[in-house]
Amino acid sequence: MEQFEAFLGLHLPTVPCFHPHYESSLRQMLTGGGKRFRPALLLGVVRAYNPLLTQSAYHVALAIELLHTYSLIHDDLPAMDNADLRRGIPTLHKTYDEVSAILAGDALNTYAFEVLSNAPLSDRVIVKLVRSLAHNGGVAGMVLGQAIDCHFENHRLELDQVKMLHIHKTGKLIAASLQMGAFIVGRDDIASELYDFGIDLGLLFQIQDDILDVTQDDEEAGKTTNNDEAKNSFVTLLGYDTAMEEANTLADKITQRMESFDENLQRELSPTLNHYINRHKD
Repeated sequence: MEQFEAFLGLHLPTVPCFHPHYESSLRQMLTGGGKRFRPALLLGVVRAYNPLLTQSAYHVALAIELLHTYSLIHDDLPAMDNADLRRGIPTLHKTYDEVSAILAGDALNTYAFEVLSNAPLSDRVIVKLVRSLAHNGGVAGMVLGQAIDCHFENHRLELDQVKMLHIHKTGKLIAASLQMGAFIVGRDDIASELYDFGIDLGLLFQIQDDILDVTQDDEEAGKTTNNDEAKNSFVTLLGYDTAMEEANTLADKITQRMESFDENLQRELSPTLNHYINRHKD
């Protein structure tokens, strides 16, 4: 991941112009840290089956991180979560203004596909990667989840509806990261299995975030916390104790599924997944 971080640094958006902070607004949230969870999953799949394609896969991993970062910028806007802190630094609309944050998100969204289109992979593979990223990050994926999340603030949903919300808002981009890794190495035969695994992983990730939102302060989390009272979070719906039980059950299920993977995939994914599977217990 250090090599990926160096690659990211060399491929930050560069836009010479007389605007006083346009370029810095595009870079701030990319260089401000982040878990790089989705790129790590994709690169883990690639290393498991064809390590020689790792360098080429950096473009794809960066595209996912760009799309994810755009979603965080927009998620923090006053019209949505109205958050002041992200990745341990002030959110973009706090650093600059709301217009700059909106446009930076728009720019990173489209830049993701520019970076992806320049990946040194076959056109056939790139088309599959574009389709997966657009589908899971767009109208039937992450954006749908965000739309449901925002529309139903202060309106209690049923548990299956909350799961649908977070499968789309969080799970689908995580699932796409694993699926796209399989596409890169020509393992379409396991792409669906990895995608389904990623959906469960995304749900766990969201339940953990909801738990950490009420157990950590802003400094520990690196973002605005205790901000979910009006949201359909798992803790709001189920209560803290039941949300912990749900997280533990899902963590056990994911661990069992991971043990069914072949040795190479287990070896490459375990360092990333072991760090996150039980983070709600820390």
